[in-house]
Formats: sequence, structure tokens, C-alpha cells
Amino acid sequence: MKKRNFRLFLMTTMFFIMTTALSFAEEVDIQAQNAERFGIFTLIPPIVAISLAFITKNVIVSLVIGIMSGGFILNIIGSNPFMALFYSFLDLIDRAVESLADPWNAGIILQVLAIGGVINLVGKMGGAKAIAEALSKRAKNAKSAQIIAWVAGLLVFFDDYANSLIIGPMMRPVTDKMKISRERLAFIIDATAAPVAGIAIISTWIGLEVGLIGSAFESIGVDTNAFGVFLNTIPFRFYNILILGFIVMTALLLKEFGPMRKAEIECRRGGLNLTVNEDVDKELSKHDDLEPLPGVKLNIWNAIIPIGTLILGALFAFYYSGYTTIMGGEDTAIIELMKNSPASFEAIKEAFSNADASVALFQSALFAGIVAVVMGVCKKIFTVSEALDIWVDGMKTLVITGVILICAWSLSSVIKELGTAKYLITLLSGSIPQFILPSLIFVLGAIISFATGTSYGTIGILMPLAIPLAYSINPDMSYVIVSTSAVLTGAIFGDHCSPISDTTILSSMGAGCNHIDHVRTQMPYCIFVAVITILFGYIPAGFGLPVYLILPIAFIAMFIGVQLFGKSVEVEEIKEIKGNEILEG
Repeated sequence: MKKRNFRLFLMTTMFFIMTTALSFAEEVDIQAQNAERFGIFTLIPPIVAISLAFITKNVIVSLVIGIMSGGFILNIIGSNPFMALFYSFLDLIDRAVESLADPWNAGIILQVLAIGGVINLVGKMGGAKAIAEALSKRAKNAKSAQIIAWVAGLLVFFDDYANSLIIGPMMRPVTDKMKISRERLAFIIDATAAPVAGIAIISTWIGLEVGLIGSAFESIGVDTNAFGVFLNTIPFRFYNILILGFIVMTALLLKEFGPMRKAEIECRRGGLNLTVNEDVDKELSKHDDLEPLPGVKLNIWNAIIPIGTLILGALFAFYYSGYTTIMGGEDTAIIELMKNSPASFEAIKEAFSNADASVALFQSALFAGIVAVVMGVCKKIFTVSEALDIWVDGMKTLVITGVILICAWSLSSVIKELGTAKYLITLLSGSIPQFILPSLIFVLGAIISFATGTSYGTIGILMPLAIPLAYSINPDMSYVIVSTSAVLTGAIFGDHCSPISDTTILSSMGAGCNHIDHVRTQMPYCIFVAVITILFGYIPAGFGLPVYLILPIAFIAMFIGVQLFGKSVEVEEIKEIKGNEILEG
């Protein structure tokens, strides 16, 4: 009897293992199968979402329709169109719930809301206005105001989300006073978010980047230090470096082109920005409610202490999260490192690489909120009950951001299942010349990132493909490093342009700018820098030109381009030029 029970148990266990393995294999292959089955139709969801976002200027509706179009494609086979439409609606709900149920996504939503609460507390305590007045004294003109915003963006180097949510509310009053458009501020925020976090030696990005680099080199049997490769890619991150230089260059020259120039001139003349939708203006005005409570004495420490707590608390939370993960793991070498030299650079790097960034940021934002509440209560600015109401009100202003993020994640989910990225890779890959590979990797990364709205996902898709491909074409390590950097920068460029990117969404929200106007005004700038990146960056690097020659040449080319295409945004100078043209006529 016992033998029969044992056999039954053994057979059941084996059946469970086999079905689990088959399910896993099916999950692995489903993207490739769908990419082959649906072909060009896999591009429909991102195209629909992006097109509607530009046409309707309603991000949520565009994302929802994009998600449902993907669900419709997945369910159309074997069903009539009406049932496929019904299933696509159910699929939308399932993906939204799954997105919110994911611990990482939930942490991002919570930290967004918590940071909104902190910012509102700082505003009501008079800290934001005090900082704005202090910065205004240093920001004597539009040039210095933009440079201050740029420097502030560099200081919040450790996370792109935190950058977007902190710098925008802090700098809005300053840039408004200097008549700098919200579109320009949103661009500065966006261009100092992912581009800075992506090349920072200690950031929330480094774990993903170093981990994928290490795995890719292991797949080709090359034993190398992944962090060392990461460090070597930094000089070749041409887009990241050039876009930061572009901000300074255009700010000092006060020259703009394209829709951004129109926004800047309109703002200089007394208008707010390109937004013409009154309902959107009312919604965005809620984010400008940083006025202190009546009778509050302005004090910059009411902002410095909570915001400083947020930044320093985030760094500590990253370290603690990574430390506990490492100590609970099985890597004895890293465990010994943490025990013997916990404060060494190597230990800090390992801790940040293993940290759960979403949880760490939520922890620091929650702690910063508590510090702000205690400060306000001790200074008798508000009671505990009033402080909690202010904190919750700050969260309410960012609920719409949470909704958009959930929709963006859901769209990314359906795009992944359809195999959109795999279809694009199959479509664009093939036999290519050695010198052009880094540029093609950059372009491919940009296309995938733009269509999917995620640089993380794009890096995860391309890194395992790009490094083996580059190594097979030219095993020289410098060439492989250039190709590796092209993956990272291409993903950031595409994400920077994409209207469905979470960092793009957060940047527009942080600046209090209409989202589509932000995308429309910054896209020509991103494309301009990307063209310089390819022509004067990755193509010369593909030929083996040293980076100490490439970067100066690229900056010179960018400066010439700004002088050729850019025009002054100073209203008085424009009037003088037009007056001279009339007199000459």
C-alpha cells in the first residue's frame, strides 16, 4: 500500500515538474511565435498609442486603445471580432491589475505618491517659496535660471524618477519668474534624468546595466569584470554626454529652434506655454499650488531638511537594501567584502547594484514626509491632523501620473507578449559592415525604446544580442565596448523621445507642462543630438577613432548646428531684427 502511495506521489511530482517545464518553455517561446505569426501587425499597439497621443493629446485614452488593440490581435484568431473586442477589454483589466500587483511597479507608484506628499508639505511650510526666492537672487536672468536647473538635475544623479519629481516643483517658480517656458523646463528635467542616472557610477540603473553586461559576456565565454566594462562605456555614451552639453549650450546662447522656440517666445511675451486646452491648464495649475499657508515665515531650511532627508535617505536606503540582499545571498566573496570593508567603494557599488530601488525610494520618501510633518508641527505651522491632510492632498495631484504609469506598463506587457521587439530585431538585423554596427545598434535600441516606452526593457532585450554580435564581427574589446555603449544610449534616446515613457510622463508632470507639448517640443532636440551622436560619435568610433578626438569634434559639430538652426528667443532682439528687416525692405 505504501509502495503504491509512493509511486502515485512520484508520478504526480514528475507530472507537475514536466507540466511546469513545458509551461516555462511555452512562456519563453511565445514571444518568438507571436512575432512570426503576427508579423508587421505586432507594431500596431505602439503605433496606435503613439499616433493617438499626438492626435488626441489625451495620453490615457491613447494608451488604453493601444492596449486593447494588442489584446484584440492576440484574441482575434479563433474568435469573431465582437468576442475579440470583449476579450481585449478583459485583457486590459488583467494587465492593469498585474501591473499594479508587481512589487516593483507598486513601489514606483507608492514613491511617486509619497514624493508628491513631501513636496506639498514643503510648499505649505514655505520652503519651496523660500528656495525659489533664494534661487531667484542667483538666477539673474534666463541663462542662469536654466543653468541652475541643469546643475540641480545633475545633483539628483542616483535615480531618474526622483530627479523628475524633485527638480520640477523646485524650479517651476524660478523659471516662471524668468519667463522660461514650462516646455523648456520639462526638457531640462527629462534630459538630466535618465541620461545622468544611466552614466552615474552609483545609481538605481547600475544593477541592471552591470548585470546584463556580465551575463552577455558569460554567454560568449569571455571572463571579464562587468563593472569595469560599464566604466569603460561611459566616455562612449555620446548621446548622454552631448544632450547634457546641448542644454548648457542653448541656455548660454539663448537660441532655440522648432516648436521649443515658439514656446519660449510665447512665454517671453507673457504667455504660459503652448497649451491651449483650458481644462488641461486647470489640471496643471493644481501642481503649482506651492504657496505657503497664511502667516508662515519663509525659511529655506523648511525645504533643505526634508528634501535633503529624501536624497540622503534614498542613498542610505539603497545601501541597506543591497546590503541585506547580499548578506542573505550565497555569494561568499561579496559577503566577506561587506563584512570586512562595508564602507569601501567596491562594497557601496555592490550594495547599490543589489538594491530594490522602488522600495528604497518609497522608504526614503515616507521618512522624508515624517521629518517634514515633525518639523511643521514643532514650528507650529500646522497640527498633525492638518499635516496628514496636506500630505494626502499632495498625493492626489499625482494620482493621474499613477494611472498613466499603470497604462504604460500594461501597454509594455501586451507589446512584449506580441513579440514586437523580436519582430523588429528580426526585421532589421542581418549582415552589416563592421563600422556601422554601433550606429545600427543605437538606432535599433532607439526604435524599440520609442515604441515600447521603456529603456530598461530595451536594454534587457538588446544587450544579450548586441555583445555576442559585436564580438563575432570584431573580438577586439574596445569595439565590443563601443557596441555595448550603443545599446545603453540608444535605449535612453528612444525612451527620451517616447510619449509613453514613464520618465517622459514624470518630467512633464514635474514641470507642470502639458505632456504632448513636452514631447513635441523636445523631440527635435533629441533627434538633432542623436544625429550628431551617430555622424560624429558612433560612426567614427566604429572606425576605431579614439574618444578623446571624437568628443571635441562632436561638440564642435553640435555648436555649429545650434548656430545654424537656432535663433534668438529674446523678444527685444527679435523686435530689433524685424525692425531692421522692415527698414531695409
